[in-house]
Amino acid sequence: SNLTTLVSAVQAAGLAETLSGTGPFTVFAPDNAAFEKIPAATRTALLAPAGKADLTKILTYHVVPGRLTAADIASQAQANGGVATLTTVQGETLKVSAGPNNTWVITDSKGGASTITQADVAQSNGMVHVVDTVLMPN
Repeated sequence: SNLTTLVSAVQAAGLAETLSGTGPFTVFAPDNAAFEKIPAATRTALLAPAGKADLTKILTYHVVPGRLTAADIASQAQANGGVATLTTVQGETLKVSAGPNNTWVITDSKGGASTITQADVAQSNGMVHVVDTVLMPN
């Protein structure tokens, strides 16, 4: 219920069929509050037909090929000096590192940070990690 804005965005971008495909995918899913951090005018523009290309770029930036659990991400970070670098379906990278109070923080291409608030939500075609901020590609 806290991902209804994301579901609407996925439908507006025409990605529902892709993301319900065989996968496997790992999705960093912004919750409704994450979308509320984006100015209302920007949200409206992204969800309009004219914003579909930009919306698709943003949404595919939240998807990584493969099924990565929090333990997998932690293992990658540990093996790489504390930072896991993940290449997204969109083509750019996300950097995941340990944050305060046993959290994981994702840094996007623009230097923005998002915290994983709920990890390891298993799906039939991959893994979902709920995040508190929409990640932005360049």
